[in-house]
Amino acid sequence: MNNHFYCVIMAGGIGSRFWPLSRESKPKQFVDILGIGKTFIQLTYERFSSFISPENFMVVTGKAYKEQVLEQLPALKEEQVWLEPERRNTAPCLAYAAYKLRQKDPDAVMVVTPADHLIIDTATFSRVMQQSLAYAAGQDRLVTIGITPTFPSTGYGYIEVGDKHAAFSRVLSFKEKPDYDRAKSFLEHGGYVWNSGMFVWSVNTIISEMTAWLPNIADAFAELAGNYWMPGEQSAVDKVYAASRSISIDFGVMEKSHKVDVTCADFGWSDLGTWTSLYEQSGKDEAENVLSGEQIIANDTRNCFVKELNPDKLVVADGLEDLLIVDTKDVLLICPRTDEGRVKQIIEGAVSLKKGFK
Repeated sequence: MNNHFYCVIMAGGIGSRFWPLSRESKPKQFVDILGIGKTFIQLTYERFSSFISPENFMVVTGKAYKEQVLEQLPALKEEQVWLEPERRNTAPCLAYAAYKLRQKDPDAVMVVTPADHLIIDTATFSRVMQQSLAYAAGQDRLVTIGITPTFPSTGYGYIEVGDKHAAFSRVLSFKEKPDYDRAKSFLEHGGYVWNSGMFVWSVNTIISEMTAWLPNIADAFAELAGNYWMPGEQSAVDKVYAASRSISIDFGVMEKSHKVDVTCADFGWSDLGTWTSLYEQSGKDEAENVLSGEQIIANDTRNCFVKELNPDKLVVADGLEDLLIVDTKDVLLICPRTDEGRVKQIIEGAVSLKKGFK
């Protein structure tokens, strides 16, 4: 393994769109949402562990989740969990990671990944990531991972690619999440890929581009050089975060930089951000139901997602269609499965009232 290759896992989200299974106290990255005995953050660690040394993993997360990270990733030491005092989107998070990592290893090359993605073809994923790390180590370029689209998704951003068949191609433009007609036109055009939100770059390149495009954030974290890896680091970082603007690395740097390349891949990727996306990716019975629980009986029921967390409870679904049913110890959610906007409104309403979200 290359000792200059690092993996930075972003695990600070609160996962509100997977309520009531995901809670503020235990967001989706720490929950076995797939029902396979492993959480998202554990699966993320495993995907990279074949080519990243255990000591070269860093997790950036909220202060409230430090113990959950250490419990679920026992190979990590306490100093590998870096704490955000508050959520400020991805640009401050990655500025913190890049500046702190550079102080430890000026030749560091980092792959950045959210903690909650689904990857089906892990062998292809490993190959693409190792190629990207090697490329970023030798090039003054920012690499983003583009996913070959399989349907006109309105839930993902898109990347316009210069040469889709090149191993690494110049990015022509980034496109925000489109409506259905525009998404369909992207697929028909053939020169667009989904923006996965995974990146690879050397610490020197990303710091240079942050200095150019986000100078206030870059300067603030640069001024902490005397605090990184020291006892007073956390209090200094807390002050910088409080003064930082909330902005994504996509909008703050990637969409403006002239040094962005994309590698296009297809490894069964999904940003499982909603119950709808989880339903689409899950195995189904002959009636297109996803049944997750110890005792579920479905009669004359089609296209439903039923998740029961209590192994002692018998659930009987009869004569139902297109419903989302999630039963936890304190919340029972029943709503139309196919109307994602309505599901979002229901969840946002419950979360805003703090009903069963803590």
